[in-house]
Amino acid sequence: MHYKVFGRKTGLRVSELALGAGNFGTGWGHGAERDEAKRIFDGYLEAGGNFIDTANGYQNGQSEVMLSEFIAAERDRLVIATKYTMGTDRVAGISFTGNNRKNMVRSVEESLKRLKTDHIDLFWAHITDGVTPMEEILRGFDDLVRAGKIHYAGLSNFPAWRIARADVLAEVRGFSPIAAIQTEYSLAERTAERELLPMAEALGLAATLWSPLGGGFLTGKYRTNDENNRAAKLGMLIHAEKSARETALLDTLLAVAAELESTPTHVAIAWLREKAKRSTTALIPILGSRTREQLDATLGALEVALSDEQLARLDGSSAVEVGVPHAMIAGSAARYTGVETLDLPKIPVA
Repeated sequence: MHYKVFGRKTGLRVSELALGAGNFGTGWGHGAERDEAKRIFDGYLEAGGNFIDTANGYQNGQSEVMLSEFIAAERDRLVIATKYTMGTDRVAGISFTGNNRKNMVRSVEESLKRLKTDHIDLFWAHITDGVTPMEEILRGFDDLVRAGKIHYAGLSNFPAWRIARADVLAEVRGFSPIAAIQTEYSLAERTAERELLPMAEALGLAATLWSPLGGGFLTGKYRTNDENNRAAKLGMLIHAEKSARETALLDTLLAVAAELESTPTHVAIAWLREKAKRSTTALIPILGSRTREQLDATLGALEVALSDEQLARLDGSSAVEVGVPHAMIAGSAARYTGVETLDLPKIPVA
């Protein structure tokens, strides 16, 4: 496992693959019991990983509780990230959700208790609530950093314009900076390339990437009738073979895996690692394994190298329309601005 500096806003060092603990527990009716979760955790540390991502609501709080036991002997070695916004108990009421300061402060205190630690290394707003002013979120994060409750803060599942505004506000007002974003990104879901990833690279924000296997779609297992998979049991946050694009992508993925005598899981993660190598900021896939066998199968991607030709085929089969204004910029901006005549680095347009 290699390590990276966590974006250009921090000096934090994290492993190139994070471990997502969303499957630690069975509060959602689909996940890992304690012993299996411990096997996953141990396997990740044995591979050299140090970056654990969870949330207060994962498995209705069970994830943080399980992790408290697992991390106890290794706390200072590990980077622990958790989130607030959605709440832990879905029926607790309106005061227990949202990005507001009241929910933020209460949530961080409860997460510290469940995790049995005195600080959280990276604290995320889990998803925008569309209501709370960015100034309130930033001031809340800054107060928690100054109090030593958290070390860094990030925005997960926020639109690019709000993140960019937060970056500027934190700088001009002297708040602790937003260190990172979290978004879905994989061969199955590449729309983050339109705004979010170019923004993160331009602003020096790290990006952690959830669902790198498209909720299991990129393993190819949904082409079988296995009734013990995420699609059958959890039924959310998954991709499916619903159009010609998904069929072409999966066919290409399986073909490249066969050429490499590897698996589609390895190839899908290797594709993300290639994208990360070409980025000027840290891109960190989050592995959300439910069994130790799934984790071991995923870590095998560290040994896979894609050729330029294979990478081009995967890019082509998974490409998405960049939309307005990016298509126009890519197609005609040079004609009107003469930018191609300048001997300067090009700004990413998609």
